[in-house]
Amino acid sequence: MKKLFFILPIFCIALAANAQRSYWQQHVNYAMQIEMHTESHQFTGTQELQYTNNSPDTLRQVFYHLYYNAFQPGSMLSERAKQGNGDRRVLINLDDLTQSEIGYQHVTSLLHDGEAVPDYKTVGTVLQVTLAKPILPGATITFSMEFNAQIPIVIRRTGHDNKEDIDYTMSQWYPKMAEYDEEGWHPDQYVAREFYGVFGDFDVKITIDKNYVLGGTGVLQNADEIGAGYASKSPRTRTKSRTKTWHFVAENVHDFAWAADRDFTHKSFQVENGPMVHLLYNPKTANAKNWEKLEGDIRKFFVFMNANFGAYDYPQFSLVQGGDGGMEYPMCTMVLGAGEDYRGFFGLFAHETCHNWYYGMLASNEQKYPWMDEGFTSFAEEEVMNFVFDEGKENPHLGNFETYVEHVKKGVDEPMGTGADYFKTGRNQVISSYFKGELFLMQMQYIVGEADFKRGMLRYYNQWKFKHPKPEDFVKIMEDVSGIQLDWFLNFWTQTTKLCDYAVVGVESAGPSGSNIALKNMGQRPMPVDVKVTLKNGKTTHYTIPLLSMYGAKTTTGFLVQKAWPWTNPTYTLYVGFSAEDIATVLIDPLQESCDVVPANNFWQAEK
Repeated sequence: MKKLFFILPIFCIALAANAQRSYWQQHVNYAMQIEMHTESHQFTGTQELQYTNNSPDTLRQVFYHLYYNAFQPGSMLSERAKQGNGDRRVLINLDDLTQSEIGYQHVTSLLHDGEAVPDYKTVGTVLQVTLAKPILPGATITFSMEFNAQIPIVIRRTGHDNKEDIDYTMSQWYPKMAEYDEEGWHPDQYVAREFYGVFGDFDVKITIDKNYVLGGTGVLQNADEIGAGYASKSPRTRTKSRTKTWHFVAENVHDFAWAADRDFTHKSFQVENGPMVHLLYNPKTANAKNWEKLEGDIRKFFVFMNANFGAYDYPQFSLVQGGDGGMEYPMCTMVLGAGEDYRGFFGLFAHETCHNWYYGMLASNEQKYPWMDEGFTSFAEEEVMNFVFDEGKENPHLGNFETYVEHVKKGVDEPMGTGADYFKTGRNQVISSYFKGELFLMQMQYIVGEADFKRGMLRYYNQWKFKHPKPEDFVKIMEDVSGIQLDWFLNFWTQTTKLCDYAVVGVESAGPSGSNIALKNMGQRPMPVDVKVTLKNGKTTHYTIPLLSMYGAKTTTGFLVQKAWPWTNPTYTLYVGFSAEDIATVLIDPLQESCDVVPANNFWQAEK
């Protein structure tokens, strides 16, 4: 009995530890009604929010984001912009904004399950709420809120009257519950960078002057009533009312955005095995003809993305003219529309729409891992563009690799694992999040091989969509599909700025029918090494040298797997079954997928 008494507590502790490691996420249901006052660029609204606490924790406070509060004098965004190390697209001095130009969100009433919440306060762009009654694990409670807001002029992403004269880009427009996960609350102050939100369902009713046309997140529920090109038939009734109420519903999203303009044209088409696509734009905008060219290429876009990165899992997608450049939201994208170059315009669409996979449906914590969204999106964008425009590039990411090399030569690079808001410069944030994030996937494909990489990308999407994956979750899937250990790569590429540099030192005879190729690791970041040997008769042979830390190697057809290279060893000898006199050239990493920063020493050529 003594032995059993001793074992049982240990067994219970093990069960508890396993329970703590099991995945969970919070859930929200929003029901919102707002009334727009377009003459003052203000609106009033009500919000009923059902919040389900799926965590094992008791919550005694909650936090809401009030993003509009960033667009006013004295905000953290204002200070960040003045320092010059924030978002490079915030070009104005927010301290110069007039009272009619600023943004704000005021919560005027808040109830928790019908009872007034006694303690809540606005702290910058966050509403901090202390609860009189805690939210227990597994409980679903309801917050009822009244709020009002003023829409700022377009400064970054959201606002009224952008430079193309679109009336309203309504993003970050409502009090939004912050995310709570196993790390706790994420009430990040907004400085115009990234987002992290709770998955849930949205039921949104927007009352606005009847002359406006709207589009964005969600499926319109009252198309016949609205007309404006949405209805399958003419509106049933005509009214003398000066307003219309647009009713949208979106399921399993973590944000809701929309835009409105009095001159919007609305067109739609159904993608086979894909979403209903809505285009909303001002046909009077310069180069509006580009919008007319989109349909065929958008169809190609969804075919490619669905096949290579996972099937788009929402019923609709809206491409809307608005914002200050390009910006993604669930089920919609806001883009400027006046560019002359169609390829550039489509590239903007492609990038922002690829976000619907990585920002939208996979939804990693962008504040902590911005590269998991921006980088993965950039990788998919380059692949899509290569396909849609039939460019035939063996490595469509090479241009971004060259940009990365130029950046690291300046000696200012920061680790990719830096939080989105905390890079020393905006340029560092762009390089780390977009370029290095894209190159992370390029190198992953190099390490595990193209076939396993594609299988891994599809499995990652299907296993983690509508959740919040972390870097380790992605790497674990790539390990599973390839049989290769990859923790070393994740650590080196995301947590350090160490550089990869391998060199071909020379070729020596190893008898009448063989040669030794001397290789050297000149850098500080280990990688597997692919070597292409070309004979003077034109015949080529490909070799792959895995790292010992991989405990395996890629199985790409046509590559001969060699003995592993321990990362502690600075040199390696590759034996090949050709005489030295027959070898014309030796080339490390022909497609430059390993991010070797000194490609010049990757090449050896026999003397002529």
